[in-house]
Amino acid sequence: MAGAGLRAAARRWLPCRGHGGPRAASSSPSCPGCGPPGPGAHCPGAPRPAPAPAPAGGAELSAHLWARYQDMRRLVHDLLPPEVCSLLNPAAIYANNEISLRDVEVYGFDYDYTLAQYADALHPEIFSAARDILIEHYKYPEGIRKYDYDPSFAIRGLHYDIQKSLLMKIDAFHYVQLGTAYRGLQPVPDEEVIDLYGGTQHIPLYQMSGFYGKGPSIKQFMDIFSLPEMALLSCVVDHFLSHGLEFDQAHLYKDVTDAIRDVHVKGLMYQWIEQDMEKYILRGDETFAVLSRLVAHRKQLFLITNSPFSFVDKGMRHMVGPDWRQLFDVVIVQADKPSFFTDRRKPFRKLDEKGSLHWDRITRLEKGKIYRQGNLYDFLRLTEWRGPRVLYFGDHLYSDLADLMLRHGWRTGAIIPELEREIRIINTEQYMHSLTWQQALTGLLERMQTYQDAESQQVLAAWMKERQELRCITKALFNAQFGSIFRTFHNPTYFSRRLVRFSDLYMASLSCLLNYRVDFTFYPRRTPLQHEAPLWMDQLCTGCMKTPFLGDMAHIR
Repeated sequence: MAGAGLRAAARRWLPCRGHGGPRAASSSPSCPGCGPPGPGAHCPGAPRPAPAPAPAGGAELSAHLWARYQDMRRLVHDLLPPEVCSLLNPAAIYANNEISLRDVEVYGFDYDYTLAQYADALHPEIFSAARDILIEHYKYPEGIRKYDYDPSFAIRGLHYDIQKSLLMKIDAFHYVQLGTAYRGLQPVPDEEVIDLYGGTQHIPLYQMSGFYGKGPSIKQFMDIFSLPEMALLSCVVDHFLSHGLEFDQAHLYKDVTDAIRDVHVKGLMYQWIEQDMEKYILRGDETFAVLSRLVAHRKQLFLITNSPFSFVDKGMRHMVGPDWRQLFDVVIVQADKPSFFTDRRKPFRKLDEKGSLHWDRITRLEKGKIYRQGNLYDFLRLTEWRGPRVLYFGDHLYSDLADLMLRHGWRTGAIIPELEREIRIINTEQYMHSLTWQQALTGLLERMQTYQDAESQQVLAAWMKERQELRCITKALFNAQFGSIFRTFHNPTYFSRRLVRFSDLYMASLSCLLNYRVDFTFYPRRTPLQHEAPLWMDQLCTGCMKTPFLGDMAHIR
């Protein structure tokens, strides 16, 4: 079986007990727990063998490098049997921090893209309506109407430099991923991007978006609703550039943002959803199952959303039923997050059944009643729900989760709908083989860069070209322009950095909770730090060919 082959390959190069270096399978080890060392291998406590002679150079050395290359290709193929794919479960919950649901007594929820998951069909509607607002109310050129929404163009988490009209993907270290910068709908050459930022790919901290994703000149698009906004912004810029029209970048950005805001403020989006809930609302039955299950286990529930009551009421009636409010101990609408979590000034106001505001002072939050605005400090005072016994779920890392985790010690769960699709891509054989070979080839490049003769440099250049081609292929599996929302070529994205910082748990949808007991404990995997991982895939592969990384680099002190 292929699985047996994988296990056998792994057994050949398990770490030595007590030594940490690779060992070969052998019945006559030369030191306790170790097999006979190959050329270049060394275990602490064993005599270091004489290094194997290197090829003389020229064509012989080039042939030696290509032989190593072919050996590694065969090894990677042997290490990846068919069943190694489909290892990740798209319906799983992933933990950034250890958390036991046994300790959680209170569950809180956002509404949009948390309790209510929306179909992608909503995005073209938002795009078209905002585009028409730009033309009819902001007097933008009629030619913009020719653009339609392209769902495959942008991904969430991108940054937009307002003054440069540049939409780009930035990693966790503030570096622009080359090949992912667009002005309008056209890619910007890497050389131009570097020149625009003073000869570097790095964006300084003072220019980056602030705590809530909005900097002095650079904004990060973190909302799922920002997908049509990015698409419209790019289309409008594309029209102005392709027709040679002068424009003020700041004015254009504000107008597009205001047009998108008008779609929400004027209630257009609410109307579309209310008119066809079957089309736009997904997983309604599963939302009902999650809430009912929590109530059955005597958990307290609350809802804090920026959406208006009439819209939330109709959606919850569709998903849960007319008595949905009986599931929640507190319901707060039009909360004005994120200022709800930081501003102490706005008091709670009660709404009646018709949505009219009451004037009386709120001294307690009653079950079955609806409250508007307010602030978290009064919420904590009136409910006494504090600290890690509260778990709040939301889709926006800044507006929903950041303050709750950092200021108030709540546990947080991020709803990331894109996760399901990305995991399905990761589970494909194409992705698995491409990524593993990239890692192995990277390790080979790292080891063989010591050869500086002309023939060897040609070989290394060919490997570098292949590595870059593999990176582009892997990137395009997720999105042709920007790749995965979670990774650049080798680093986490800025979005991933925020996800890890602001969420204890993350999942594709709230329905993932149905796969776990209500007392389940989530344990984050101990991801090795760079100095803790002597046997990554690339180093494992090189070690199988008798040139362990530690042996090769023993001269470095």
